[in-house]
Parts: sequence; C-alpha cells; structure tokens
Amino acid sequence: MQVQFRECDFFNLWIWLEFETVPSVAEQQYIEEIFSSWFFIGKLGGFNAENLQVQETGVDISYFDYDEDESARSLLSLMHNMAEVEFQGLWARCWLDLGTTDAIALDVLINTVRQFSQDYVEIRQIIVGGENEDWPVPEENPEAAFPD
Repeated sequence: MQVQFRECDFFNLWIWLEFETVPSVAEQQYIEEIFSSWFFIGKLGGFNAENLQVQETGVDISYFDYDEDESARSLLSLMHNMAEVEFQGLWARCWLDLGTTDAIALDVLINTVRQFSQDYVEIRQIIVGGENEDWPVPEENPEAAFPD
C-alpha cells in the first residue's frame, strides 16, 4: 500500500483510499468503523503526543509510576469534526477537522489501514490531504453539512 501526502490543513483535511477492487458493502462498513473509531479516540484526546509517558518509558513498564501531574500539564489535543465516509467506485474519502490533535493520529490511522489492507481488502493507496482529480471536493465547507 502506497502512502502519499499532499497539501495538509488539519482543520480541513480530506483522506482518500483507493482500493484494488470496488469494496463490498461489508468492506465499506469496515472502513466506516475504522474512521469512526479513530475519530472517537481523537475527539477524546487520545492522540496527545505531549503525554506519551508509557511509550517513553520503554519496554519494561512493570510497576511504572504514571505521573498524573505531567498528564494534567499537557495541552489538549482534540479532533473537532468528521463527515461521513463516502464511496465512489474504487475510492473512499472522508473529510476531517483534526483540530489540535497531534500528527501521531495520522500514523495510527495509516498503520490501521495498512493492516486492514493486508488482512481484509487490498488498498492501493492512502492519500492524506489535497484533492482527487477523479472526484472533486464540494465547494461548501463539509463541516456545515455534518455538525457534531
């Protein structure tokens, strides 16, 4: 699976998936669940790179003392909004306002989509940002159509 980044605006970001074959209804539902779950974690502040205490500890986390004060000092890292995932032929797309979430969120999504592509349905590429010449984005702000 190829990963490509185009112009990225965290407050107005399109993410595109290109499949090898037209996804079935069940496969479309899996993709919708991936985006919904990922967004829900982001909306709750789960992708806060400023507070990765366990990750930074290393592999031995037995009896690790989690620092609540350090956690409380970190800045909020929240996703703001997500439109519905759309499908057209070999393509899927989703619009997001990633708000103040950290870029680690995109790594988590890419890792998830990569594994999904290996285990379930082959995805040729994921494109983060920009536009797709085969499928123009709407003129109006997608957020207006999908309030939270």
